[in-house]
Amino acid sequence: MRKIIGIGETILDIIFRDDQPIGAYPGGSTFNAMVSLGRAGVDATFISEVGSDRVGDHIKSFLIENGINVDGVSAFPGSKSPISLAFLNEQNDAEYIFYKDHPHDQLDFSYPDIQPDDIVLFGSYYAVNPVIRQQVVGLLELARSRGAIIYYDVNFRSSHKDEVIKITPNLIENLDYADIVRGSREDFLNLYKKEEAEKVYKAEISFYCKRFIYTDGANPVVVHSQDGFRKEYAVPNTTTVSTVGAGDNFNAGFIFGLLKYGVLRSDLERGLSEAQWDRLVDCAQAFSEDCCKDIYNYVSCDFGAQMKQS
Repeated sequence: MRKIIGIGETILDIIFRDDQPIGAYPGGSTFNAMVSLGRAGVDATFISEVGSDRVGDHIKSFLIENGINVDGVSAFPGSKSPISLAFLNEQNDAEYIFYKDHPHDQLDFSYPDIQPDDIVLFGSYYAVNPVIRQQVVGLLELARSRGAIIYYDVNFRSSHKDEVIKITPNLIENLDYADIVRGSREDFLNLYKKEEAEKVYKAEISFYCKRFIYTDGANPVVVHSQDGFRKEYAVPNTTTVSTVGAGDNFNAGFIFGLLKYGVLRSDLERGLSEAQWDRLVDCAQAFSEDCCKDIYNYVSCDFGAQMKQS
């Protein structure tokens, strides 16, 4: 059975509407995707750190409840769990404020068993953070050597815009490791001051990774791949309660599709057909749409149960 291995931060997301808190939920970009995959019955292992506090205990228990292997989740004595405040606007899009001491990040884990065609998911500032770079690269090297599929979600927030020059070498290295790269319009505005999918792909991505997915909220998803393949996919028109986990669950759905439709690393290298891309993006959008129907950062348990049956 193929496995998913995710590496990323954990955080407690406190959601605000009209400047009043309406809920607090465990989160983090890769974390959200892994919870949704766990709910969908996937064999999922998460590598991260949590605070040695009440919040950290809650986050770790939440992972276990959702079927995630937490052998790689560490809690360091005296550490505090990071917090994010997500302020929803009238369109239910979120503006974030993060409270985390990145220079004191730590990461200590034993490498998981990675086999050919397993999938490794990584992204966000966590993926370029100089403090834990050695450990992240170690996992990516292992994944590449074992023939796993590496999926990179750029997810670069405006709160780190002043660090672009410092993290660029790590970013480029990540693009080179990746078999699939996904990023949003906001990410590339923050990094490159570019916002057109074609310009971003040709100037910044294609030299390192040939398979690129560009998302832009309610605007069409754009896919680029080798041999000049390009296609736009309309985003389903749905009533959203929160878009906090939309991109993370797009990742989860795409990865679920890779498993469901038996897409292997060799298929990626050969080049996916239009029909394969259609199925994968459809799966990604289904996960994202379900997540946006509620305040939580992940798909519902009912949706997860449906995916298990599929």
